[in-house]
Amino acid sequence: MGNKVTVTGVAEYNPAELDREAAFYVAGHRGLVGSAIWRRLEASGFTNLVGRTSYQLDLKDRDATFSFFAETKPKYVVLAAAKVGGILANSTYPVDFLSDNMRIQVNVLDAALKNDVERVLFLGSSCIYPKLAEQPIREDSLLTGHLEPTNDAYAIAKIAGILQTQAVRRQYGLPWISAMPTNLYGPNDNFSPQGSHVLPALIRRYDDAARANALSVTNWGTGKPRREFLHADDMADACLYLLEHYDGPTQVNVGTGSDVTIKEIADTIATVTGFTGETKWDTTKPDGTPQKLLDVSLLAKIGWRSQITLEEGLDRTMRWYHDNFDRLRS
Repeated sequence: MGNKVTVTGVAEYNPAELDREAAFYVAGHRGLVGSAIWRRLEASGFTNLVGRTSYQLDLKDRDATFSFFAETKPKYVVLAAAKVGGILANSTYPVDFLSDNMRIQVNVLDAALKNDVERVLFLGSSCIYPKLAEQPIREDSLLTGHLEPTNDAYAIAKIAGILQTQAVRRQYGLPWISAMPTNLYGPNDNFSPQGSHVLPALIRRYDDAARANALSVTNWGTGKPRREFLHADDMADACLYLLEHYDGPTQVNVGTGSDVTIKEIADTIATVTGFTGETKWDTTKPDGTPQKLLDVSLLAKIGWRSQITLEEGLDRTMRWYHDNFDRLRS
């Protein structure tokens, strides 16, 4: 297993089972995606996992990031560390989302290159695609139209990460890859009322309302936009699968291939939280992208499909939410 760089700079690499004893750095290992990847790697027998919290290592600090890589010398890296948030946070703090994510990505990828990391998986987001991209969204839709204005800064940062990963492949011949997950949810998500994504925000909103015996809940927009949801444990499984089975310059969409309306998911969450009041919709607030359904045919061709249904995933998430309510991120 391994890679050999040809005279043209193109890597000859045959993806295969990764070395379970090699140092494997999961950047962002305490977050929604990173913690799921960590669990998946542990379950698969990896014995030298490396993780640092943001308090232990600020990836925005270039010198600290380079020192960390020089010390730990990881063979594999999954870059799941990022500043993330929902439509309110993204539209309110675009500078933070652009600047913080650009610095994290550039520092980690540059440090990985300097320290000869063999295999890197960069994780982006489905928001990289144009707002009005043809549905389902294919990988080749990237950079073919205007972005959704409410999260364009975050999207630009993620697009830069994809291009840096592709540039490393072209210039240095390293078998680095990138994956674009759809909307994720699950344990260790951010359930903050102000900073979370749509599904955890709805869980928090409806559960709080149920606990308070509130008569109504008000959601942003019309409820008509359609979204695709993937459980973080499925995403983690896809990440390991891609590392061991895929090598190519194209980012790979990771999703379920099906979607629901925001109203449908809100009604489902209202039921599972026990909320019996009225749901209202504030149509003065933005809907965001009308639909975001990923074309996952490339992933299916590689050999992976989602296994966790939305119903099963929501049940798991709600049980985790209730078990960890006292220590949720607020």
